[in-house]
Amino acid sequence: MNIHEYQGKSILKSFGVTIQEGIVADTAEQAVEAAKKLKADYNSDWVVIKAQIHAGGRGKGGGVKLAKNLEEVKEKASAIIGMQLITPQTSAEGKLVSKVLVAQDVYYPGATPTKEFYMSVLLDRSKGRNTIIYSTEGGMDIEHVAETTPDKIWKEEIDPRVGLQAFQARKIAFNLGLSGNAFKEMTKFVTCLYKAYESIDASLFEINPVLKTSDDKIIAVDSKVSFDDNALFRHKDYEAMRDVTEENPIDVEAREAELNYVQLDGNVGCMVNGAGLAMATMDIIKLSGGEPANFLDVGGTANAERVEKAFRIILKDKNVKAILVNIFGGIVRCDRVAQGVVDAYKNMGNITVPIIVRLQGTNADIAKKLIDDSGLKVFSATEFHEAATLVNKLIKGN
Repeated sequence: MNIHEYQGKSILKSFGVTIQEGIVADTAEQAVEAAKKLKADYNSDWVVIKAQIHAGGRGKGGGVKLAKNLEEVKEKASAIIGMQLITPQTSAEGKLVSKVLVAQDVYYPGATPTKEFYMSVLLDRSKGRNTIIYSTEGGMDIEHVAETTPDKIWKEEIDPRVGLQAFQARKIAFNLGLSGNAFKEMTKFVTCLYKAYESIDASLFEINPVLKTSDDKIIAVDSKVSFDDNALFRHKDYEAMRDVTEENPIDVEAREAELNYVQLDGNVGCMVNGAGLAMATMDIIKLSGGEPANFLDVGGTANAERVEKAFRIILKDKNVKAILVNIFGGIVRCDRVAQGVVDAYKNMGNITVPIIVRLQGTNADIAKKLIDDSGLKVFSATEFHEAATLVNKLIKGN
């Protein structure tokens, strides 16, 4: 789960990280009021208007603007709210901006910031350790920095048995070339950042840039936070931050139906029970000459209602040319799944793509007969090879 910048900053602040203060606004009028409050609370004459979408590179698309007075606040907020913002991290259609963050100008008019840094915390899956990635080249695309100047990127691995050690935080500050009060501020920043990452079960914390101001403060100017979905049950308060308008509507519908669904770019939809079988099914689809259009695990309760919901979700993808249902009947009986497929097909009434059903396990023979005798455009298969051959034949015929 991703959250907005202003939400990520509020989490960072709660763990002691110094942030660029700001107020979220849904309208230009609210943005003006937010700018007035920032002036009163932080003596911030200038403010930054920042589009709030789940994508980076907002400045390149015109989603980040500096406003020098209230008239400019209203003008620039009006231009950003409601715009279809296109960045290097969005699709060609971009994303609709429904709110902005009105943030204090931490660069201080008339003063030059000493330095911008890059910092992120994430799991290195190859080593099974959390890793802090940091660089002196803040404010830039980290991918570009890694490609052109890899020597300017450092990594600090955290031993899960002992956690982040004080010497590691000091090492990071030293490698960033800091000294004096800035050095102390950075070690505190790193320590608080890592504590936030661990405490909320995040999968990513990325701050670009981390700013060292002219008076040696270390501030999080941006914040990108991703949560581990599997741990959200422990953080209901953070789960409430989810903005479904920023997510794929099909993913949202699947989650509400308690289906494990991931949309892909292929032409063969698949419905399976069990993650391992789902991976094998996607392999057989590719071997048959097709491309999987999704990962969809219906779990162990593949009844008629659940099967129908799964069909409806798969068919929302207009690229789907065939559907492969691959169910192993262990806990669930194959004949019940087959009946669920038949009932769902009849209830929907508008399925125009062929469906291949492979059922193995308890009552598989009864299930095959149910499918074969249904009179519907549903094809039964017993073996993986048979299912693959049918998929290949049917997608070529469509």
